[in-house]
Amino acid sequence: MRKLTYYIACTIDGFIGDPEGDATSMFKFTNGEYMAAMNAEYPETVPTHGREMFGIDAENRHFDTLVQGRRSYQLALDIGITSPYNHLREFVATRSLAESPHPNVELIADDLVGRVRELKAEDGPLGIYLCGGSTIAGELIEEIDELVIKTYPQVYGTGMPMFGADFEPRDFELGDVRAFGNGVLVRTYTRKR
Repeated sequence: MRKLTYYIACTIDGFIGDPEGDATSMFKFTNGEYMAAMNAEYPETVPTHGREMFGIDAENRHFDTLVQGRRSYQLALDIGITSPYNHLREFVATRSLAESPHPNVELIADDLVGRVRELKAEDGPLGIYLCGGSTIAGELIEEIDELVIKTYPQVYGTGMPMFGADFEPRDFELGDVRAFGNGVLVRTYTRKR
């Protein structure tokens, strides 16, 4: 069984973006030793065009498949990129796109949970990267096996939460914790079963 990992950046108060989902204020922390460490450990989470720009030529270490929501995918479409993670199998949860703009991108219009369960049941050494956003993470919350939370030293007060889900406590066990000089904290959690 392959793991579904929600690899996500958020503020200290748990928001992944402002009320409209914009997270550009966090970009100023994506540098130095922190960025070098993340790019080395999770090179596949860097979009293909970013890998080319930064000279990242590394094998996928954790993931060979990506699942993301329509809003996250739209960020790439807005800059003319139809397969932002061409080095991974890409799935986009959407009801608004009728046809995929790229052969590497499979659209999931219905039964997202069922499709993710199928992906998790596939054989293979690498897992599935849940790229975001809030709504899709909320829909898939029961399927998430691992959280890698990159907490940036900012407080929003309000915004887009990490999970757009109804209240129900779900327990995870803390694993690795890494602190960086720029104030970023990276925590890894595994779901308690």
